[in-house]
Amino acid sequence: MPTADLVLTGAQVRTLDPARPRATAVAVRDGLVAAVGDESDVRDWRGPGTEVVPLDGAYLVPGLVDAHSHPVWGLDMATGTDLSAVRDLAGLRAALASAARIDGWVIGFGLDHNAFEGRPIDRALIEEALGGAPAFLRLYDAHSALASAAALDAAGVTGPRAFAQRSEVVCEATGRPTGHLVEHTAMDLVARVMPRPTYAERRARLVELLSAMAATGLTGAHVMDGGDLDLVESVARETVLPVRLRFAPWCMPGADKDDLDELIALQGRGGRHWLVGGVKFFMDGTVEGGTAWLTHPDCHGQGTAAFWPDPEAYAAAVRHLHAAGVRTATHAIGDAAVRHVLDVVAALGPGARGAHRVEHIETAPDDLLPRFAALGVTASMQPPHTAYTRPDGTDEWSRRLGADRAAHAWRLRDLRDAGATVALGSDWPIAHYDARTVLATARRPKGAASHRAGLTGLEALEGCTTHAAYAAGESGTAGRIAPGLRADLTALAVDPVEAPADELAQAPVRLTVTGGHVVHRAG
Repeated sequence: MPTADLVLTGAQVRTLDPARPRATAVAVRDGLVAAVGDESDVRDWRGPGTEVVPLDGAYLVPGLVDAHSHPVWGLDMATGTDLSAVRDLAGLRAALASAARIDGWVIGFGLDHNAFEGRPIDRALIEEALGGAPAFLRLYDAHSALASAAALDAAGVTGPRAFAQRSEVVCEATGRPTGHLVEHTAMDLVARVMPRPTYAERRARLVELLSAMAATGLTGAHVMDGGDLDLVESVARETVLPVRLRFAPWCMPGADKDDLDELIALQGRGGRHWLVGGVKFFMDGTVEGGTAWLTHPDCHGQGTAAFWPDPEAYAAAVRHLHAAGVRTATHAIGDAAVRHVLDVVAALGPGARGAHRVEHIETAPDDLLPRFAALGVTASMQPPHTAYTRPDGTDEWSRRLGADRAAHAWRLRDLRDAGATVALGSDWPIAHYDARTVLATARRPKGAASHRAGLTGLEALEGCTTHAAYAAGESGTAGRIAPGLRADLTALAVDPVEAPADELAQAPVRLTVTGGHVVHRAG
């Protein structure tokens, strides 16, 4: 073979390739794996321009992929004061009183619903701490926010609004807005009048974020939004994106044929290490926000409506995209939402196998589980979300669902046992992007799901490699270490299959290679 650009030696390689499961050396040329072998092969691969990296016994695996992330759109979502450590109202008020002002605004993100101590979310709980400043606080689920009186005034929000999709400006019986904004179009009323970072600031933050992601071993992310493609294109022309980005722009209720055809036309747009490949739908919202679509109401009497007011319109949109060869991913948290998505895919026929996926699946009854494998629908799940719940069921998520449904939550183990493809992700900025945490919590779920069995070490690794590749229709080009496949590689100091989950979560990342480029090197 021609000499390699990069040779990794002295590794314990888990290829996940049945043809050769183990090796000790890998050669890379032109962004692809050129050869997989042993130390005796290295001499034949080397040339005067070859970079040789000794891994000294580190464990080399296919590049880790976050199957659900928002690294571009999330730059706006994760702006301002990080409120993720706030646990109660006293802590929230203290954080807001000391928060830095951005053009006079208090902007926060990552706020846990449990911080309101079971009370209705209302701006009256925080106004005194703000001293009259406009404030916009995103709750951690990114499907709801709390706006202060001054922020509502700036946006001209004085009472309830009607929306084409499931959204709400929550108001008292008198018509007074409480400041609680539920779902995207309601939040956008205030978000569009907030201060925004400059292009230069967003560009710098994107490069910094992707580099930090690569330092945890990530080589790729399935981006579940359209992001700012012009920003990504600009950055990708100027430098190597450390993380490969695959975008699935949103299709929202009310989309007509022209809108769908625009999404179809976007498919394939891309450059080095980025591509538009798919479309993202929402079939419901979140359990905590009362907008998950459930077969039976939650304990507040909510959760019985779909995000698309006409679910058949969603089905028609999926049919139109599927006929054009477009892959889809649908956010479905509640059991009724999951069932509807599976029904829609089933109606597409055998040709839909492997082309569609369901995101989140936080609660699902037994009868839905085997349908994922039968239909070839990927279950895309985010194990770190379990940390927002509590083992004793006192958190808002568990209280809303009730004990019986909470006991059937985040069924990673059950879905794998049913033969499903289970792709794993973080949903950053909803949870931290650290790929090691995704792997560790898949094996040892937290909170309400902590009593449930997790995945094995190998199954968790597959969730961020081979199963993620299947979810993107890339099984023939990625997810394994084999000649001709993409040279996306992650080297860890411990074996991600055999090391204890807690040890894996803290394991040093020795090397990250994306498309043959070394994008992270320890030390």
